[in-house]
Amino acid sequence: MFDKIEKVDPRTIWKHEAHDFTPWLAENISELGEALGLELEFTEQEADVGGFSLDLLAKDLSRNATVIIENQLATTDHDHLGKLLTYASGYDADLLIWISTEIREEHRQALDWLNQRTDSNTEIFGVVVEILKIGESRPALQFKVVVSPNEWQKSRKKQSSTATSEKAERYREYFQGLLDELREVHKFTSAKKGQPQNWYSFSSGNRRFQYSHSFTHGSKVRSELYIDNGDLEDNKALFDALFSDRTAIESEYGEALEWERLDDRRACRIAIYRSGSIDDSSEELQEIREWGIENLLKMKKVFGSRI
Repeated sequence: MFDKIEKVDPRTIWKHEAHDFTPWLAENISELGEALGLELEFTEQEADVGGFSLDLLAKDLSRNATVIIENQLATTDHDHLGKLLTYASGYDADLLIWISTEIREEHRQALDWLNQRTDSNTEIFGVVVEILKIGESRPALQFKVVVSPNEWQKSRKKQSSTATSEKAERYREYFQGLLDELREVHKFTSAKKGQPQNWYSFSSGNRRFQYSHSFTHGSKVRSELYIDNGDLEDNKALFDALFSDRTAIESEYGEALEWERLDDRRACRIAIYRSGSIDDSSEELQEIREWGIENLLKMKKVFGSRI
């Protein structure tokens, strides 16, 4: 009556780990981010670490954190565990992700042990990549998270060393609400974890641009398109190209925007502001959150096709 779910050898999809799977993952890193509840953005493939090469270097936009990804289209082994730790050290990484087709029990225990012993800013994931099909259906991808940080132990350790300030907790609660609505209602992000900081960035699908929402100086709140490709001249050229279409952009947006070329800095931004502070009342913060969500969605709609 029902077809069985069958597992397909991933190597029938990706013949070679370095030549096929790693480039595919670089292009589809949001699939991995969705499984982990992170807003991941690809940075570099085969990144140099001394005499070695890291499969993928990425960034967790939620906290501007460095992410290293080690791929292994096979059962985990000691060699790749050593590489994972070597690359983490080389890039002073905040998030370590080891992807394989099967994680040995001793390696799962090793990753769990590292999660228990590292500080609250270091997170380690073990992920199994699976290809599934039902009957004659097309194959489907699944990233199964086998090892993840123990948040209870991490938060307990953090409390014993450095108490989270009341303001930082207000930021975390504010952005948790913002993330939950953007993810569950609008499918804007896959991020799940609010951070105790005054800003949050989101992928635009083009790593030269990011959407962001933040509390800024002078009791103001900002939603923006942030431009930073790591190159000053390129950033200014990208900004100028958008600025040349300012009339059409603002007409489509429905109101004037702040065009901040920031000539004394590498990056540029196109933003909209309103008054507000994290110290405002709960009712005011809810109004600010709704304003932030509305403008992030408008920015994606107006700028998405242009970038």
